[in-house]
Amino acid sequence: MIRRALEVSPVVVVLGARQTGKSTLVRWMPELGGRPYLTLDDLSIRAQAEADPEVLLERAPELVLDEVQRARDLLIAVKRAVDQDRPRRPGRFVLTGSANLLMIRRLGETLAGRAVYVRLWPFTQGELRGEGRTGRWGELLATPFSGWRDVITACDRVPVSWREAVLRGGFPVPALALADGEQRDVWFSGYEQTYVERDLPTLRAVENLADFRRLMQAACLRIGNLLNQTELGRDVGLSQPQVHRFLNVLEASYLALRLPAYAVNRTRRLIKAPKLYWCDPALALHLAGEAEPRGAHLENLVVLDLLAWRDTRSARAEILYWRTASGHEVDFVVETPDRLLPVEVKASRKAMPRDARNLEVFLEEYRDLAGGGLLLYSGNEVFPLTHRVLAAPWWMVL
Repeated sequence: MIRRALEVSPVVVVLGARQTGKSTLVRWMPELGGRPYLTLDDLSIRAQAEADPEVLLERAPELVLDEVQRARDLLIAVKRAVDQDRPRRPGRFVLTGSANLLMIRRLGETLAGRAVYVRLWPFTQGELRGEGRTGRWGELLATPFSGWRDVITACDRVPVSWREAVLRGGFPVPALALADGEQRDVWFSGYEQTYVERDLPTLRAVENLADFRRLMQAACLRIGNLLNQTELGRDVGLSQPQVHRFLNVLEASYLALRLPAYAVNRTRRLIKAPKLYWCDPALALHLAGEAEPRGAHLENLVVLDLLAWRDTRSARAEILYWRTASGHEVDFVVETPDRLLPVEVKASRKAMPRDARNLEVFLEEYRDLAGGGLLLYSGNEVFPLTHRVLAAPWWMVL
């Protein structure tokens, strides 16, 4: 996605949660290897960016600028430099920074029409295996249902425990460098402290950090559930407007995410309650104070892979969930302009025909758009569960 953005936009902004590897990525991408990398964590560079940002931008025709939120007028200087270019040069500036509301607001106001935004998610399971890819969602959408089994079994993979995958998470350091659970706990404690004590004060949207911590814990305990802000506020002693504001902060920081409901009428999607998930299941476990993963954490693992896949596509795709008034629910619906792919997730080691009931209801409702349904479970066999639903191990698809 970054490569495509460099070809069309003068400014490429890489956003994402803290510690997802934004700085490392832009420093080591071959396409950016010939340009200077300037980080405002360097005091001398920050001093120049604050004193005379336009001179800083004259260091080279193309620049990578990291931690741009640290110099208030730097974005204005980038805007002027882009506007003075005739014709505009694509890929002239690559910007990264710790995501926060103030930075995002300034980017939107200053670089409107001049920038493409790329979100960097924590590592997918494929990336952790060294494959540099997301799950096989694109192949499944492009293949008739009768060919799904071949698509999934074409890969040669070793079975993985979903509990171990959740405990490992996708942040580069705990996922790749820390094999011990105690070490990961220490890392996540530092992550939480840095976010609360360094990032939140800059937002000026959180007046009481103790209230915010309680809200974070309660939200992590509710991953995979429908989001009821009034009920959530009642459980933690906060008003609904406070809960709404705190959730907006978490979402703008790329920590929490709200998954909208699928409906043919797009306006209804804005009205229905979303489902709540987290940017990393291991971080959610830590913040909730839970020792053992639940089935909702496996769902979280799957939705993160789906969202990472969506954000690598140039063609539009949406990731949603489906629920009826009578209680039928499908965990995820992948929507492209001409296809629907319903996905159900079960943490059990066995898949039974009754587990496909909600998928069958969905397929009957949208038979013109959905050719089949996929049930992911924690076993080892790929097999047809019904005539229209295929059961597959989650680790073979992700």
